[in-house]
Amino acid sequence: MVAVAALASVLSGCGIRATTVPVDVGPAPSRVSCDTPDVPSGQSGVQGFRAKIELVCGSQLVAVDRVVPVPEKRTGREPVTLVAQALLEELERPLSDQEREGGFTTVVRDGLTAAPARPGDPAGAVRLSRKPEDLPPVALAQIVCTLSASDAVSAGPGPVVLGGPDADPPRAWECTDAVRSRPESAPTLGELVRPTASPSGSPGS
Repeated sequence: MVAVAALASVLSGCGIRATTVPVDVGPAPSRVSCDTPDVPSGQSGVQGFRAKIELVCGSQLVAVDRVVPVPEKRTGREPVTLVAQALLEELERPLSDQEREGGFTTVVRDGLTAAPARPGDPAGAVRLSRKPEDLPPVALAQIVCTLSASDAVSAGPGPVVLGGPDADPPRAWECTDAVRSRPESAPTLGELVRPTASPSGSPGS
């Protein structure tokens, strides 16, 4: 069985400096309850790992406890990529009746996938099938806050390193209080994370 603790052990700290996101006002008032059960109905028998999934409720992000199915091992996929893929699929999953009644929604669309990091990417980097900056702001905020809360992806609370399918360097994205309260206008464009130098490669460039 795959355990989050075991998956987290493959990661090392990246030394990423957080990105500052300014915000002027708090969340918009809402009449929805944003109340959810501890484990959504239909998931009590799921074998997997517990995670906090960031959903939209009352114009802000609210963490919901989910039991995320253990990702199927695939050849060439690192544990961090498998966990990131499982969390993306959970963000896309239809909401339970209780979540819908509580006013929750998700704007992460089906089909977004996580790919292994490219050579030279820092440890823990996740490559998405779309460039993060091309995603709708709220969807990106959901993804950043969900992945950054996972020890298996970000090695603890803090910035998460995301890149797209091209050769552009990945960026560090941070889930701040401003992001959670105003996901429609944040996160801002993350800080570039330069490729890791290969210990066996030649110096320069």
